Amino acid sequence: MDLGLKGRRALVMGASKGLGRSIADALAAEGATLAISGRDQASLDKAAAELRAAGAAAATGLVADVAQGEQMDRLADAAIAAMGGVDILVLNHGGPPPCIASEITDASLHTWFEQIVASPIRIANRLIPAMRKQGFGRVIVVGSTGMQHPIPNLALSNTLRAAIWGWLKTYAGEAAKDGVTMNVLAPGSIMTDRIVQNAASRAAKAGTTPEDEMARMSDEIPAGRIGTTEEFGPMGAFLASDRAAYITGSMIRVDGGRVRSML
Repeated sequence: MDLGLKGRRALVMGASKGLGRSIADALAAEGATLAISGRDQASLDKAAAELRAAGAAAATGLVADVAQGEQMDRLADAAIAAMGGVDILVLNHGGPPPCIASEITDASLHTWFEQIVASPIRIANRLIPAMRKQGFGRVIVVGSTGMQHPIPNLALSNTLRAAIWGWLKTYAGEAAKDGVTMNVLAPGSIMTDRIVQNAASRAAKAGTTPEDEMARMSDEIPAGRIGTTEEFGPMGAFLASDRAAYITGSMIRVDGGRVRSML
């Protein structure tokens, strides 16, 4: 299937590794032009070189910290300068540390609100108007199944990701008539550093081992295993494509069947 991504310009945040990188890999394989962001220039330069080798028309690494809201303006400007514009925006970032609801503090709420809600909205507000004007745009939020089915021990993530989901659902209805789609791509248990961290946290609370908790996670998934990043990124490329023009305001789960809700 030709996804029609050759010539499209994508800014993928948090793309030096993990879920962001998996989406960047899939876009590169389709011949898209890429700008990727993260906090370490050396890691970004290495990733950009690998993306070019994998088929990206061009790939540039741009340093930006989503925890610093003012850097989002500079990131938007740098991406436009590098590619001439942005057609596809992938909003991706790290998640907050595990905690239960009673452990949420004012300080943690303020810190992580900036990263999960405020900064993504800020850069989206910079880039979406041009997408609407040109009649094409794709915005993908890398979220979590916790947006739909709260995950135990991830109370702060559940709380704040629900906020960005509400924003996206609202904006998607406003921008659809202008050819801009906005969707959440929600991973379940995908083998990343985040999953390892969560397993270690659960083990510390339960008096078990991280290996026990990884096995428990696998048992909770109908597919019987934790997913891979290679199984996640291609769905991001599809949502970014011409083929997904009639999908908007949706949450697409890549979770091996873990969320049992029919909604």
